[in-house]
Amino acid sequence: MPAPTKYPLNRPVFFVPLAVLLAAVLFSLWQGATVVAVETAINDWILHHFSPLFAWAGIVFLALLLIVALSPLGGRIVGGAQATPILTRWRWFAVTLCTTIATGILFWGAAEPLFHLNAPPAMPGITPGSNAAAAFAMSTMFLHWTLTPYAIYTVAGLAFALVYYDRREPFSLSSLFVPLIGPRAHGAAGTAIDIVCLFALVAGMAASLGAGVLALAGGIEGLSSFAGGAPLRWGIAAAIVATFVISAALGLQRGIARLSLLNIWLFLGVLLFVVVSGPAARLPALGLAGATDYAATFVPRSLGIDVDRDWHQQWTIFNWANWFAWAPVTALFLGRLAVGYSIRAFILVNLLLPALFGAVWMIVIAGTTIILDQQSGGGLYTLLTSAGPDPLLYHLFSELGGGLPVLVLLIGAIFISYVTAADSNVSAMSALSTHGISPETPEAPLAVKIAWGITVGLVATILVASSGIDGIRMMSVLGGFPALFIILGAAMSLAVMTMERRPAVASTDR
Repeated sequence: MPAPTKYPLNRPVFFVPLAVLLAAVLFSLWQGATVVAVETAINDWILHHFSPLFAWAGIVFLALLLIVALSPLGGRIVGGAQATPILTRWRWFAVTLCTTIATGILFWGAAEPLFHLNAPPAMPGITPGSNAAAAFAMSTMFLHWTLTPYAIYTVAGLAFALVYYDRREPFSLSSLFVPLIGPRAHGAAGTAIDIVCLFALVAGMAASLGAGVLALAGGIEGLSSFAGGAPLRWGIAAAIVATFVISAALGLQRGIARLSLLNIWLFLGVLLFVVVSGPAARLPALGLAGATDYAATFVPRSLGIDVDRDWHQQWTIFNWANWFAWAPVTALFLGRLAVGYSIRAFILVNLLLPALFGAVWMIVIAGTTIILDQQSGGGLYTLLTSAGPDPLLYHLFSELGGGLPVLVLLIGAIFISYVTAADSNVSAMSALSTHGISPETPEAPLAVKIAWGITVGLVATILVASSGIDGIRMMSVLGGFPALFIILGAAMSLAVMTMERRPAVASTDR
């Protein structure tokens, strides 16, 4: 699709992922079972050989961010002392949080702890369904949804912010490597990096949208007691795509930020309902038990020392691979938001505050699910294993006495959650596939945004209609393997920039 001459299309970065994605979709439709089998074998090979690298990366990233925050670099204002922030702190946090969590925290916040409660790894000797298993499940949710995953995003986002604003490097993932190897980072290798990461993100967004369409269709059909079938799913997909394309087209201030603020309030409404309607009196004790276990076992659990190897690879490392797959392109968007704020503020808003929100969410949502499952003798886990995570979430809210208004709130939260994550990523994807993006001209042409938005929507809907979503979802996760090395490069660049002798610009209000 042609772009204005002011923003010439980066043709390899735009067309190659598009072509590969189309070929992958067609092959998934033709040989779905074969695709999933091959991808699963590759995934198992990666997990078997590179699990230690994934595990150590998360720990090293947290240590590096602590060093950066305490170093003179931590006081530097991104973009220089005179740089002006483009978002207020509250809007900045809202956009950052909603960009990084999408719908996963809604569904897996309720589903994942049930697996850890009822099928914990054998090595620790935990009795399934017991209070010890409940503490283990809560501790694992803290591990998978708080500090470590946000460290992945924060390292990459911070490194990009510094090279983009302070070094005036192009809006490209290859810019992350300039502090290491200089201008040689740009070129064929840099273009290849952009292509691989863009493909992984588009595949991940399509899989996530497909899952979201199925979940929303199930909720709407449950509310209205009718079978909407394919027309309902196409309608939901069209509504989601239209909303996030319009939001991305309106830009950061008028579109993405406003939807993110709405999303935050919907999340808070969900939390408030569960606290009021659920077993709130038992949540603090369960949260404390989980936090104590998390703190005591953080290093061995992250490295898989105190749990079974298969469990560690299939849960923790698989989670890290998924976060890594989304991180490179998402980091471009997160880094763009940093201008005018100190590096310490960036670490606060991108690491500590989202991790704190994740911890609160897991105490309330995961904790309530754990307690109700224990009280029902494993009833929720039985529903999960027989019907999947989507019916579980609606059933959970029905068990808490949620009538029509609450289910409408939940459906609205699911819808807006995906939209707010998608519009920011579409913005970054479009900028990545366009030449001429800079701090002064940060928005890609509308035509490019529409093209990527429609592509994601069509892929997701076609795969939902053909039940081929597993293959494209696995492609996204496999993208976490090359992304691991890209983020490791970003971390090394950040370490190099931390050691550079450049004056820091401190600020008491930024």
